[in-house]
Amino acid sequence: MSEIKSQEEQKVIFEKIRKDILRPVMSISYGYKLWVGILLTIIAVAVWAYYYQLRDGLMVTAMRDYVSWGMYIATFVFFVATALVGMLISAVVGLLGKKWIIPISRIAEMIALAFVMMAGIIIVVDMGRPDRLLNVFIHGRFQSPIFWDITVVTTYVTISMLLLFLPLLPDLGIMRNHLKKDIPAWQWNIYNILSLGWVGTPNQYKILHRTIRVLLVLIIPVALAIHTVTSWLSAATLRAGWDSTIFGPYYVSGAFVAGSGAVLIAMYFIRKAYKLEEYITDESFNMMGKLLVLVSLVYLYFNLNEFLVPGYKMKTADAVHLHTLFVGKYAFMFWATQIGGLFLPIFLSLFRKMRKPFPMMLIGIAVVLGAWFKRFIIIIPTLIHAHLPIQNVPQEFHEYNPTGIEITITIGVIAISVLIFTILVKLFPVIPIWETAHEKGVDIEKNL
Repeated sequence: MSEIKSQEEQKVIFEKIRKDILRPVMSISYGYKLWVGILLTIIAVAVWAYYYQLRDGLMVTAMRDYVSWGMYIATFVFFVATALVGMLISAVVGLLGKKWIIPISRIAEMIALAFVMMAGIIIVVDMGRPDRLLNVFIHGRFQSPIFWDITVVTTYVTISMLLLFLPLLPDLGIMRNHLKKDIPAWQWNIYNILSLGWVGTPNQYKILHRTIRVLLVLIIPVALAIHTVTSWLSAATLRAGWDSTIFGPYYVSGAFVAGSGAVLIAMYFIRKAYKLEEYITDESFNMMGKLLVLVSLVYLYFNLNEFLVPGYKMKTADAVHLHTLFVGKYAFMFWATQIGGLFLPIFLSLFRKMRKPFPMMLIGIAVVLGAWFKRFIIIIPTLIHAHLPIQNVPQEFHEYNPTGIEITITIGVIAISVLIFTILVKLFPVIPIWETAHEKGVDIEKNL
Protein backbone atom coordinates (compact mmCIF):
# COMPACT_ATOMS: atom_id res chain seq x y z
CA MET A 1 0.00 0.00 0.00
CA SER A 2 1.19 3.55 -0.74
CA GLU A 3 2.44 5.92 1.93
CA ILE A 4 -0.02 7.64 4.28
CA LYS A 5 -1.66 10.66 2.63
CA SER A 6 -3.55 13.62 4.01
CA GLN A 7 -7.32 13.47 4.19
CA GLU A 8 -7.64 15.93 1.31
CA GLU A 9 -5.29 13.91 -0.89
CA GLN A 10 -7.18 10.76 -0.08
CA LYS A 11 -10.47 12.39 -1.04
CA VAL A 12 -9.09 13.52 -4.42
CA ILE A 13 -7.66 10.08 -5.16
CA PHE A 14 -10.85 8.33 -4.10
CA GLU A 15 -13.06 10.59 -6.23
CA LYS A 16 -10.90 9.96 -9.29
CA ILE A 17 -10.96 6.18 -8.77
CA ARG A 18 -14.71 6.22 -8.17
CA LYS A 19 -15.48 8.28 -11.29
CA ASP A 20 -13.12 6.29 -13.53
CA ILE A 21 -14.44 2.88 -12.51
CA LEU A 22 -18.12 3.84 -12.30
CA ARG A 23 -18.20 5.74 -15.61
CA PRO A 24 -19.37 2.66 -17.58
CA VAL A 25 -22.20 2.06 -15.07
CA MET A 26 -23.69 5.50 -15.58
CA SER A 27 -24.16 5.45 -19.38
CA ILE A 28 -24.83 3.02 -22.21
CA SER A 29 -22.82 3.57 -25.37
CA TYR A 30 -23.94 2.81 -28.91
CA GLY A 31 -21.26 0.14 -29.17
CA TYR A 32 -22.61 -1.61 -26.09
CA LYS A 33 -26.16 -1.60 -27.48
CA LEU A 34 -24.90 -2.96 -30.81
CA TRP A 35 -22.95 -5.74 -29.08
CA VAL A 36 -25.95 -6.76 -26.96
CA GLY A 37 -28.14 -6.65 -30.07
CA ILE A 38 -25.79 -9.03 -31.90
CA LEU A 39 -25.76 -11.45 -28.96
CA LEU A 40 -29.56 -11.36 -28.66
CA THR A 41 -29.92 -12.06 -32.38
CA ILE A 42 -27.63 -15.09 -32.12
CA ILE A 43 -29.55 -16.32 -29.08
CA ALA A 44 -32.90 -15.86 -30.86
CA VAL A 45 -31.73 -18.00 -33.79
CA ALA A 46 -30.45 -20.63 -31.34
CA VAL A 47 -33.83 -20.70 -29.56
CA TRP A 48 -35.48 -21.32 -32.92
CA ALA A 49 -33.07 -24.20 -33.56
CA TYR A 50 -33.70 -25.63 -30.10
CA TYR A 51 -37.45 -25.55 -30.77
CA TYR A 52 -36.87 -27.87 -33.73
CA GLN A 53 -34.73 -30.14 -31.59
CA LEU A 54 -37.45 -30.33 -28.94
CA ARG A 55 -40.11 -30.99 -31.55
CA ASP A 56 -38.28 -33.60 -33.63
CA GLY A 57 -35.89 -35.05 -31.04
CA LEU A 58 -32.13 -35.52 -31.07
CA MET A 59 -32.34 -37.03 -34.57
CA VAL A 60 -31.90 -33.46 -35.86
CA THR A 61 -28.35 -33.68 -34.49
CA ALA A 62 -25.54 -35.95 -35.69
CA MET A 63 -25.55 -37.92 -32.43
CA ARG A 64 -26.41 -41.60 -32.79
CA ASP A 65 -26.01 -44.84 -30.82
CA TYR A 66 -22.21 -44.74 -30.88
CA VAL A 67 -21.43 -41.02 -30.77
CA SER A 68 -24.02 -40.24 -28.13
CA TRP A 69 -22.03 -37.20 -26.95
CA GLY A 70 -21.20 -34.47 -29.42
CA MET A 71 -20.67 -30.73 -29.51
CA TYR A 72 -22.92 -30.25 -26.49
CA ILE A 73 -20.82 -32.32 -24.07
CA ALA A 74 -17.59 -30.94 -25.54
CA THR A 75 -18.95 -27.46 -24.81
CA PHE A 76 -20.02 -28.55 -21.32
CA VAL A 77 -16.46 -29.63 -20.53
CA PHE A 78 -15.21 -26.34 -22.03
CA PHE A 79 -17.58 -24.29 -19.84
CA VAL A 80 -16.56 -26.13 -16.70
CA ALA A 81 -12.90 -25.67 -17.63
CA THR A 82 -13.14 -21.93 -18.23
CA ALA A 83 -15.14 -21.44 -15.04
CA LEU A 84 -12.20 -22.65 -12.96
CA VAL A 85 -10.39 -19.36 -13.65
CA GLY A 86 -12.26 -17.80 -10.72
CA MET A 87 -10.58 -20.26 -8.40
CA LEU A 88 -7.17 -19.84 -10.07
CA ILE A 89 -7.11 -16.02 -9.93
CA SER A 90 -9.02 -15.22 -6.74
CA ALA A 91 -8.14 -18.21 -4.58
CA VAL A 92 -4.76 -19.60 -5.60
CA VAL A 93 -3.06 -16.35 -6.65
CA GLY A 94 -5.07 -14.21 -4.22
CA LEU A 95 -4.23 -16.29 -1.17
CA LEU A 96 -0.55 -15.98 -2.11
CA GLY A 97 -0.95 -12.22 -1.55
CA LYS A 98 -0.22 -11.13 -5.14
CA LYS A 99 -1.55 -7.56 -5.46
CA TRP A 100 -1.45 -7.47 -9.26
CA ILE A 101 -4.63 -9.56 -9.41
CA ILE A 102 -6.78 -6.88 -7.69
CA PRO A 103 -7.87 -5.16 -10.95
CA ILE A 104 -8.69 -8.47 -12.67
CA SER A 105 -10.05 -10.64 -9.86
CA ARG A 106 -13.63 -9.50 -10.42
CA ILE A 107 -13.32 -10.09 -14.17
CA ALA A 108 -12.29 -13.67 -13.42
CA GLU A 109 -15.21 -14.16 -11.01
CA MET A 110 -17.72 -12.80 -13.54
CA ILE A 111 -16.38 -15.16 -16.21
CA ALA A 112 -16.51 -18.06 -13.76
CA LEU A 113 -20.14 -17.39 -12.82
CA ALA A 114 -21.35 -16.89 -16.40
CA PHE A 115 -19.65 -20.02 -17.73
CA VAL A 116 -20.49 -22.38 -14.88
CA MET A 117 -24.16 -21.34 -15.16
CA MET A 118 -24.12 -22.28 -18.85
CA ALA A 119 -22.42 -25.59 -18.03
CA GLY A 120 -25.68 -26.61 -16.36
CA ILE A 121 -27.79 -25.32 -19.25
CA ILE A 122 -25.85 -27.16 -21.96
CA ILE A 123 -26.48 -30.43 -20.12
CA VAL A 124 -30.22 -29.77 -20.39
CA VAL A 125 -29.80 -28.96 -24.09
CA ASP A 126 -28.12 -32.34 -24.56
CA MET A 127 -31.12 -34.17 -23.08
CA GLY A 128 -33.69 -35.55 -25.48
CA ARG A 129 -36.28 -35.30 -22.69
CA PRO A 130 -35.38 -32.22 -20.59
CA ASP A 131 -38.68 -32.64 -18.74
CA ARG A 132 -37.07 -35.60 -16.97
CA LEU A 133 -34.27 -33.51 -15.46
CA LEU A 134 -35.82 -33.69 -11.99
CA ASN A 135 -35.34 -37.46 -12.04
CA VAL A 136 -31.61 -36.87 -11.57
CA PHE A 137 -32.38 -35.29 -8.19
CA ILE A 138 -35.31 -37.53 -7.23
CA HIS A 139 -33.83 -40.86 -8.33
CA GLY A 140 -30.13 -40.00 -8.51
CA ARG A 141 -27.66 -42.69 -7.42
CA PHE A 142 -24.51 -41.96 -5.47
CA GLN A 143 -22.64 -44.38 -7.75
CA SER A 144 -23.36 -42.18 -10.76
CA PRO A 145 -20.67 -39.65 -11.83
CA ILE A 146 -23.43 -37.58 -13.45
CA PHE A 147 -25.17 -37.17 -10.08
CA TRP A 148 -21.94 -35.86 -8.56
CA ASP A 149 -21.34 -33.69 -11.62
CA ILE A 150 -24.63 -31.89 -11.07
CA THR A 151 -23.94 -31.64 -7.34
CA VAL A 152 -20.54 -29.97 -7.73
CA VAL A 153 -21.74 -27.70 -10.56
CA THR A 154 -24.60 -26.45 -8.37
CA THR A 155 -22.24 -25.98 -5.44
CA TYR A 156 -19.74 -24.12 -7.59
CA VAL A 157 -22.45 -21.80 -8.92
CA THR A 158 -23.45 -20.96 -5.34
CA ILE A 159 -19.90 -20.30 -4.15
CA SER A 160 -19.08 -18.30 -7.29
CA MET A 161 -22.12 -16.09 -6.71
CA LEU A 162 -21.07 -15.50 -3.10
CA LEU A 163 -17.46 -14.84 -4.08
CA LEU A 164 -18.63 -12.28 -6.64
CA PHE A 165 -21.28 -10.69 -4.41
CA LEU A 166 -19.52 -10.35 -1.05
CA PRO A 167 -16.52 -8.30 -2.29
CA LEU A 168 -19.08 -6.14 -4.12
CA LEU A 169 -20.73 -4.99 -0.87
CA PRO A 170 -18.44 -1.99 -0.21
CA ASP A 171 -18.70 -0.96 -3.88
CA LEU A 172 -22.50 -1.30 -3.75
CA GLY A 173 -22.48 1.00 -0.71
CA ILE A 174 -20.39 3.51 -2.66
CA MET A 175 -22.75 3.32 -5.64
CA ARG A 176 -25.78 3.75 -3.37
CA ASN A 177 -24.26 6.83 -1.76
CA HIS A 178 -22.89 8.54 -4.88
CA LEU A 179 -24.99 7.59 -7.90
CA LYS A 180 -28.58 8.41 -6.91
CA LYS A 181 -28.74 11.45 -9.22
CA ASP A 182 -26.76 9.90 -12.06
CA ILE A 183 -28.65 6.68 -12.82
CA PRO A 184 -32.31 5.61 -13.26
CA ALA A 185 -34.30 5.03 -10.07
CA TRP A 186 -34.73 1.29 -10.75
CA GLN A 187 -30.98 0.86 -11.08
CA TRP A 188 -30.28 2.77 -7.87
CA ASN A 189 -32.90 0.70 -6.06
CA ILE A 190 -31.07 -2.46 -7.12
CA TYR A 191 -27.83 -1.17 -5.63
CA ASN A 192 -29.66 0.01 -2.51
CA ILE A 193 -31.19 -3.43 -1.93
CA LEU A 194 -28.04 -5.40 -2.77
CA SER A 195 -25.84 -3.26 -0.53
CA LEU A 196 -27.64 -4.80 2.47
CA GLY A 197 -27.29 -1.59 4.46
CA TRP A 198 -23.49 -1.52 4.15
CA VAL A 199 -22.05 1.55 5.92
CA GLY A 200 -18.38 0.57 6.03
CA THR A 201 -17.73 0.23 9.74
CA PRO A 202 -14.44 -1.39 10.87
CA ASN A 203 -16.40 -4.37 12.19
CA GLN A 204 -18.14 -4.87 8.82
CA TYR A 205 -14.80 -4.88 7.00
CA LYS A 206 -13.39 -7.31 9.54
CA ILE A 207 -16.28 -9.73 9.03
CA LEU A 208 -16.09 -9.28 5.24
CA HIS A 209 -12.37 -10.08 5.08
CA ARG A 210 -12.83 -13.21 7.19
CA THR A 211 -15.80 -14.43 5.15
CA ILE A 212 -14.05 -13.88 1.81
CA ARG A 213 -10.98 -15.73 3.05
CA VAL A 214 -13.11 -18.70 4.12
CA LEU A 215 -14.78 -18.75 0.69
CA LEU A 216 -11.41 -18.54 -1.08
CA VAL A 217 -10.21 -21.57 0.85
CA LEU A 218 -13.51 -23.42 0.34
CA ILE A 219 -13.69 -22.82 -3.39
CA ILE A 220 -10.37 -24.57 -4.06
CA PRO A 221 -11.53 -28.14 -3.24
CA VAL A 222 -14.93 -27.49 -4.81
CA ALA A 223 -13.40 -26.19 -8.04
CA LEU A 224 -10.96 -29.10 -8.17
CA ALA A 225 -13.84 -31.50 -7.51
CA ILE A 226 -16.02 -30.12 -10.31
CA HIS A 227 -13.43 -30.79 -13.01
CA THR A 228 -12.14 -33.99 -11.49
CA VAL A 229 -15.68 -35.42 -11.44
CA THR A 230 -16.13 -34.22 -15.02
CA SER A 231 -13.01 -36.12 -15.99
CA TRP A 232 -14.36 -39.26 -14.31
CA LEU A 233 -17.27 -39.27 -16.76
CA SER A 234 -14.68 -40.30 -19.32
CA ALA A 235 -11.95 -41.98 -17.27
CA ALA A 236 -14.32 -44.46 -15.59
CA THR A 237 -14.65 -46.31 -18.93
CA LEU A 238 -12.32 -48.67 -20.79
CA ARG A 239 -12.47 -46.75 -24.06
CA ALA A 240 -9.24 -45.98 -25.91
CA GLY A 241 -8.30 -42.37 -25.28
CA TRP A 242 -10.19 -42.19 -21.98
CA ASP A 243 -8.86 -45.14 -20.02
CA SER A 244 -6.31 -43.12 -18.03
CA THR A 245 -5.51 -42.34 -14.40
CA ILE A 246 -4.24 -38.83 -15.18
CA PHE A 247 -7.55 -37.41 -16.41
CA GLY A 248 -8.30 -35.59 -13.13
CA PRO A 249 -5.17 -33.39 -13.01
CA TYR A 250 -5.10 -33.33 -16.83
CA TYR A 251 -8.54 -31.72 -16.96
CA VAL A 252 -7.74 -29.31 -14.10
CA SER A 253 -4.49 -28.07 -15.66
CA GLY A 254 -6.24 -27.64 -19.01
CA ALA A 255 -8.98 -25.69 -17.27
CA PHE A 256 -6.44 -23.22 -15.90
CA VAL A 257 -5.13 -22.64 -19.42
CA ALA A 258 -8.61 -22.08 -20.92
CA GLY A 259 -9.63 -19.74 -18.10
CA SER A 260 -6.44 -17.69 -18.36
CA GLY A 261 -7.06 -17.19 -22.07
CA ALA A 262 -10.63 -16.04 -21.43
CA VAL A 263 -9.45 -13.53 -18.80
CA LEU A 264 -6.86 -12.10 -21.20
CA ILE A 265 -9.52 -11.52 -23.86
CA ALA A 266 -11.90 -9.88 -21.36
CA MET A 267 -9.12 -7.72 -19.88
CA TYR A 268 -8.21 -6.31 -23.28
CA PHE A 269 -11.70 -5.38 -24.44
CA ILE A 270 -12.84 -4.04 -21.05
CA ARG A 271 -9.72 -1.90 -20.75
CA LYS A 272 -10.14 -0.56 -24.29
CA ALA A 273 -13.91 -0.03 -24.22
CA TYR A 274 -14.04 1.59 -20.76
CA LYS A 275 -10.67 3.42 -20.94
CA LEU A 276 -9.28 1.72 -17.85
CA GLU A 277 -5.62 1.68 -18.91
CA GLU A 278 -4.61 3.24 -15.60
CA TYR A 279 -6.02 0.26 -13.67
CA ILE A 280 -5.68 -2.71 -16.04
CA THR A 281 -2.08 -1.86 -16.84
CA ASP A 282 0.50 -3.34 -19.16
CA GLU A 283 1.98 -4.98 -16.08
CA SER A 284 -1.34 -6.79 -15.55
CA PHE A 285 -0.97 -8.37 -18.99
CA ASN A 286 2.68 -9.11 -18.31
CA MET A 287 1.87 -11.02 -15.14
CA MET A 288 -1.08 -12.84 -16.74
CA GLY A 289 1.25 -13.84 -19.57
CA LYS A 290 3.67 -15.35 -17.06
CA LEU A 291 0.82 -17.17 -15.33
CA LEU A 292 -0.36 -18.50 -18.70
CA VAL A 293 3.13 -19.89 -19.41
CA LEU A 294 3.22 -21.60 -16.01
CA VAL A 295 -0.16 -23.33 -16.28
CA SER A 296 0.44 -24.16 -19.97
CA LEU A 297 3.70 -25.92 -19.17
CA VAL A 298 1.92 -28.06 -16.58
CA TYR A 299 -0.80 -28.80 -19.14
CA LEU A 300 1.84 -29.64 -21.76
CA TYR A 301 3.29 -32.25 -19.41
CA PHE A 302 -0.09 -33.99 -19.11
CA ASN A 303 -0.61 -33.78 -22.88
CA LEU A 304 2.65 -35.63 -23.41
CA ASN A 305 1.57 -38.25 -20.87
CA GLU A 306 -1.77 -38.64 -22.62
CA PHE A 307 -0.15 -39.82 -25.84
CA LEU A 308 3.26 -41.21 -24.89
CA VAL A 309 1.96 -43.88 -22.51
CA PRO A 310 -0.66 -45.44 -24.86
CA GLY A 311 1.81 -44.97 -27.74
CA TYR A 312 4.43 -46.97 -25.82
CA LYS A 313 2.00 -49.80 -25.01
CA MET A 314 0.33 -49.56 -28.44
CA LYS A 315 -2.69 -51.71 -27.77
CA THR A 316 -4.85 -52.32 -30.81
CA ALA A 317 -7.59 -49.86 -29.84
CA ASP A 318 -5.05 -47.23 -28.77
CA ALA A 319 -3.19 -47.62 -32.05
CA VAL A 320 -6.35 -46.94 -34.05
CA HIS A 321 -7.20 -43.96 -31.84
CA LEU A 322 -3.73 -42.40 -32.09
CA HIS A 323 -3.62 -42.97 -35.85
CA THR A 324 -6.89 -41.08 -36.24
CA LEU A 325 -5.54 -38.15 -34.21
CA PHE A 326 -2.03 -37.96 -35.66
CA VAL A 327 -2.55 -38.68 -39.36
CA GLY A 328 -6.25 -39.56 -39.79
CA LYS A 329 -9.49 -37.66 -40.06
CA TYR A 330 -8.88 -35.48 -37.01
CA ALA A 331 -5.20 -34.84 -37.68
CA PHE A 332 -5.61 -31.24 -38.84
CA MET A 333 -7.78 -30.32 -35.85
CA PHE A 334 -5.43 -32.15 -33.49
CA TRP A 335 -2.22 -30.51 -34.68
CA ALA A 336 -3.83 -27.08 -35.02
CA THR A 337 -5.01 -27.38 -31.43
CA GLN A 338 -1.66 -28.57 -30.09
CA ILE A 339 0.47 -26.10 -32.03
CA GLY A 340 -1.83 -23.07 -32.21
CA GLY A 341 -3.54 -23.51 -28.85
CA LEU A 342 -0.60 -24.68 -26.71
CA PHE A 343 2.93 -24.71 -28.17
CA LEU A 344 2.82 -21.28 -29.84
CA PRO A 345 1.14 -19.53 -26.87
CA ILE A 346 3.83 -20.93 -24.56
CA PHE A 347 6.67 -19.95 -26.90
CA LEU A 348 5.39 -16.45 -27.66
CA SER A 349 4.50 -15.66 -24.04
CA LEU A 350 8.09 -16.32 -23.01
CA PHE A 351 9.09 -13.01 -24.61
CA ARG A 352 8.28 -9.81 -22.71
CA LYS A 353 7.52 -7.97 -25.97
CA MET A 354 4.67 -10.39 -26.55
CA ARG A 355 3.30 -9.93 -23.03
CA LYS A 356 1.67 -6.66 -24.06
CA PRO A 357 -2.11 -6.05 -24.22
CA PHE A 358 -2.77 -6.64 -27.93
CA PRO A 359 -0.48 -9.67 -28.43
CA MET A 360 -1.78 -11.23 -25.21
CA MET A 361 -5.36 -10.75 -26.39
CA LEU A 362 -4.56 -12.60 -29.64
CA ILE A 363 -2.80 -15.33 -27.67
CA GLY A 364 -5.87 -15.53 -25.41
CA ILE A 365 -8.14 -16.05 -28.43
CA ALA A 366 -5.85 -18.81 -29.74
CA VAL A 367 -5.84 -20.48 -26.32
CA VAL A 368 -9.64 -20.35 -25.93
CA LEU A 369 -10.29 -21.66 -29.45
CA GLY A 370 -7.71 -24.37 -28.90
CA ALA A 371 -9.36 -25.25 -25.57
CA TRP A 372 -12.76 -25.79 -27.20
CA PHE A 373 -11.42 -27.87 -30.08
CA LYS A 374 -9.30 -29.85 -27.64
CA ARG A 375 -12.46 -30.87 -25.77
CA PHE A 376 -14.03 -31.80 -29.10
CA ILE A 377 -11.20 -34.17 -30.03
CA ILE A 378 -11.18 -35.65 -26.51
CA ILE A 379 -14.87 -36.58 -26.84
CA ILE A 380 -15.63 -37.47 -30.46
CA PRO A 381 -12.80 -39.72 -31.80
CA THR A 382 -12.94 -41.92 -28.70
CA LEU A 383 -16.68 -42.53 -29.14
CA ILE A 384 -16.22 -43.41 -32.80
CA HIS A 385 -13.64 -46.05 -31.88
CA ALA A 386 -15.86 -48.46 -30.02
CA HIS A 387 -14.27 -51.74 -28.87
CA LEU A 388 -17.05 -53.69 -30.57
CA PRO A 389 -17.17 -53.52 -34.39
CA ILE A 390 -19.64 -51.01 -35.80
CA GLN A 391 -21.51 -53.14 -38.32
CA ASN A 392 -24.97 -53.54 -39.84
CA VAL A 393 -25.77 -49.88 -39.19
CA PRO A 394 -26.16 -46.90 -41.54
CA GLN A 395 -23.01 -45.06 -42.64
CA GLU A 396 -23.91 -42.04 -40.50
CA PHE A 397 -23.33 -44.18 -37.40
CA HIS A 398 -19.66 -44.60 -38.40
CA GLU A 399 -18.81 -40.91 -38.20
CA TYR A 400 -19.87 -37.67 -36.60
CA ASN A 401 -20.34 -34.40 -38.47
CA PRO A 402 -22.28 -31.80 -36.43
CA THR A 403 -25.49 -30.59 -38.03
CA GLY A 404 -26.47 -26.97 -38.48
CA ILE A 405 -28.93 -27.33 -35.59
CA GLU A 406 -26.17 -28.46 -33.22
CA ILE A 407 -23.78 -25.73 -34.30
CA THR A 408 -26.47 -23.04 -34.00
CA ILE A 409 -27.58 -24.14 -30.52
CA THR A 410 -23.99 -24.43 -29.29
CA ILE A 411 -23.10 -20.95 -30.52
CA GLY A 412 -26.30 -19.66 -28.93
CA VAL A 413 -25.46 -21.11 -25.52
CA ILE A 414 -21.96 -19.61 -25.73
CA ALA A 415 -23.60 -16.28 -26.66
CA ILE A 416 -25.77 -16.49 -23.53
CA SER A 417 -22.69 -16.90 -21.35
CA VAL A 418 -21.06 -13.90 -23.04
CA LEU A 419 -24.30 -11.91 -22.60
CA ILE A 420 -24.41 -12.71 -18.87
CA PHE A 421 -20.81 -11.50 -18.55
CA THR A 422 -21.60 -8.39 -20.62
CA ILE A 423 -24.53 -7.49 -18.34
CA LEU A 424 -22.53 -8.10 -15.16
CA VAL A 425 -19.72 -5.87 -16.44
CA LYS A 426 -22.23 -3.12 -17.19
CA LEU A 427 -24.25 -3.28 -13.98
CA PHE A 428 -21.36 -3.56 -11.52
CA PRO A 429 -17.88 -2.05 -11.28
CA VAL A 430 -15.58 -4.45 -13.07
CA ILE A 431 -12.65 -3.31 -10.92
CA PRO A 432 -13.01 -3.32 -7.10
CA ILE A 433 -13.22 0.34 -6.04
CA TRP A 434 -12.53 -0.19 -2.36
CA GLU A 435 -9.55 -2.50 -2.85
CA THR A 436 -8.04 -0.26 -5.53
CA ALA A 437 -8.44 2.82 -3.31
CA HIS A 438 -6.98 0.97 -0.33
CA GLU A 439 -3.89 0.01 -2.35
CA LYS A 440 -3.40 3.69 -3.28
CA GLY A 441 -3.33 4.73 0.37
CA VAL A 442 -6.95 5.80 0.82
CA ASP A 443 -8.73 5.17 4.11
CA ILE A 444 -11.81 3.71 2.46
CA GLU A 445 -13.80 3.69 5.71
CA LYS A 446 -13.71 7.49 5.82
CA ASN A 447 -14.49 8.00 2.14
CA LEU A 448 -17.43 5.64 1.63
